[in-house]
Amino acid sequence: MDDSLVRETRRSGPVLGRALRILGAFSANCPELTLSELSRRSGLPVSTVHRMLGELIAWGALERGDKGCYRVGLRLWEVASLAPRGQGLRERALPFLEDLSQITRENVQLAVREGVEVVFVERIAGSGAVPVLTRVGARFALTATGVGLVLLAHAPDEVQEQALAGPFERFTPSTVTDPRELRRMLADARAHGYAVSDRQVTMDALSVAAPVHDSGGAVVAAVSLVVRHGSTSAHALARLVCMSARAISRAMTTPPAPRL
Repeated sequence: MDDSLVRETRRSGPVLGRALRILGAFSANCPELTLSELSRRSGLPVSTVHRMLGELIAWGALERGDKGCYRVGLRLWEVASLAPRGQGLRERALPFLEDLSQITRENVQLAVREGVEVVFVERIAGSGAVPVLTRVGARFALTATGVGLVLLAHAPDEVQEQALAGPFERFTPSTVTDPRELRRMLADARAHGYAVSDRQVTMDALSVAAPVHDSGGAVVAAVSLVVRHGSTSAHALARLVCMSARAISRAMTTPPAPRL
């Protein structure tokens, strides 16, 4: 390795770390980026980004569009889809999520916890349902969403303390940011078997969520219905959501069918 590459590695970090910083520059709001934007958002020199783009494109992690911008490639999506907490869970849960969607014509969501955030692994949008801010693969605050409250209620104590230490993002005037109130909501979720997020993310949405358990009884995911606020009661939704969550939990304990 020549001296210039040694100096650059010391300045910008190992190759894998630099590649991850480039990939991490993309977001839902910025799905396509120019070379200069990638450099700025990743904090890497333009020359470094330019050189690494060739390898990332050759492997399929990135693609270059007609206008010269770069975007995430299908190869990266193929690899990500193999994550067992996402794909395996989604495959087991999807029939029950579709049933719940057909019955209610509302938004149905499936999510897991990653640290102190919730990650959505599936979402089915109902016809004419209230718009939601979530999308598959997106992360959100545990304390604001129905699925997040369920997952936090059953998380280890240290995770709960970290999440409840804040800071809390206020999405609407109804977003709960008082740790004492949040602790009460988590206790209610454990006691009643479901959680309610009322206008915490948008002022027109009500979410009711229930836990999904693995064969050992641990909570591994949460399923929710998101409806227009005022269209029905949380209690009425809770029965349907809890039934779906129990069905998915039973499916999680059944060995998967062999692939042909």
